[in-house]
Amino acid sequence: MVFSSLTFLCIFLPVVVILYGIFPVKWRNFLLLAASLVFYAWGEPRYILIMLFSTVFDYINGRLIEYYDKQQKQKAKKRVVMVSIVGNLGILAFFKYTDMLIVSWNQITASNLSLLKIALPIGISFYTFQTMSYTIDVYRGLVKAQRNLISFGMYVCMFPQLIAGPIVRYQTIADQIDERKENNAVWVAGMQRFILGLAKKVILANQIGRLWEEISTTQMTQLSTAGAWLGAIAYTFQIYFDFSGYSDMAIGLGKMFGFTFPENFKHPYESKSITEFWRRWHITLSTWFREYVYIPLGGNRKGLKRQIVNLLIVWFLTGLWHGASWNFVLWGLYYFVLLVIEKVFLLAKMQRWPRVLQHFYALFFIVTGWVVFAIEDFHKMGQYLLVMFGLRGSWINNTAQYQWCTYAFFLMILVAASTTICSKVWNRIRRHMIREEADFVREKGLHAEFILKSVISVLLLAVSLAMLVAGSFNPFLYFRF
Repeated sequence: MVFSSLTFLCIFLPVVVILYGIFPVKWRNFLLLAASLVFYAWGEPRYILIMLFSTVFDYINGRLIEYYDKQQKQKAKKRVVMVSIVGNLGILAFFKYTDMLIVSWNQITASNLSLLKIALPIGISFYTFQTMSYTIDVYRGLVKAQRNLISFGMYVCMFPQLIAGPIVRYQTIADQIDERKENNAVWVAGMQRFILGLAKKVILANQIGRLWEEISTTQMTQLSTAGAWLGAIAYTFQIYFDFSGYSDMAIGLGKMFGFTFPENFKHPYESKSITEFWRRWHITLSTWFREYVYIPLGGNRKGLKRQIVNLLIVWFLTGLWHGASWNFVLWGLYYFVLLVIEKVFLLAKMQRWPRVLQHFYALFFIVTGWVVFAIEDFHKMGQYLLVMFGLRGSWINNTAQYQWCTYAFFLMILVAASTTICSKVWNRIRRHMIREEADFVREKGLHAEFILKSVISVLLLAVSLAMLVAGSFNPFLYFRF
């Protein structure tokens, strides 16, 4: 089940919301846990046992760490957190990377080992990082161990952010697990945020995704440079609106149930450097690797050479985290090289560049990087990049001309929606409606703002539902990560 499915929108979510309103406060965590298990089991009933094992495993580890801490048994405490880390990473590695390693071994040694053909449990990369960060934070003394297994299970399995994040660390919502502030205004704001994310996914990501699907399956001999760049730009928008749309939906659902999840995107395509891009893109993942890998390795505190080694480790792991294919590792190392070049040579000099040049520089490497990310076959990737940079094929053909003309207006909409243009327009409208002249004028403006937001939300929901009923192209890119 996915958020952008009619089953979720028309059956699952309304039923859960109604039951949540009916249930006594003390039973709501149990309801969310039960609903989350149904949500997960809907598509993968077998793998629910893995998620439940991870939940119980780290619940016990957290309790043991706290117990040994009170007993001042530091060695035992450290052994438990190591068991948690090794156990979590072992489960993730087995299900996600076993077949990848077998294929690589067969290619290197000319062996013929059989693949295990293990299906990747949905969301395992996200909930594994969440449970692992919980035990590490208990070990560090940043949070207290959760004593209620139902409450801890609800945190791990919570359906709004289970499948594709954002990665919600336990310390972020520890206070909200047992005591949440819920009211109609917050609920409405959460629903509006959810609808905005749904629209980004269905109206924008799915539609531009069709173009990438069309171009990426074109024979390389029939692809032009203009067409290759259009395809790369299409995927650049698709993955942003797909993933940020999911994050918006997750954050909105969290609000509806009284939780405040961290933001995951901050207009990343407005970045003026690669360093800035990674402060704006998938923020919770970058934060996780900084807090639990980069800083523990020494960060930038032990000299430039050690910092470069630490960055290499972090970006190798970042690439590998995204999927069981070597193109993701290459993508991670691609950003490692760019970030090292920026830190050592460019960042200070770039401040003197014109802003337009800074944006162009960042976007050039971001778009190119998405090609490496999107195409798993190295031969096809190489051919695509050769065409993209004018080293093979024609510069433009009739197909590319038609595609550029057809999608030109839609691309302008995508540019506006991916930047602060829309929010600036909205703020101007809001300032016009809400004036400080008198209290009754301000109240009238707030009421008008609420009505306008509600009308826009209803329209976006109606269009999204209509497109879901009419269409079948509805992938979620980050499901496989």
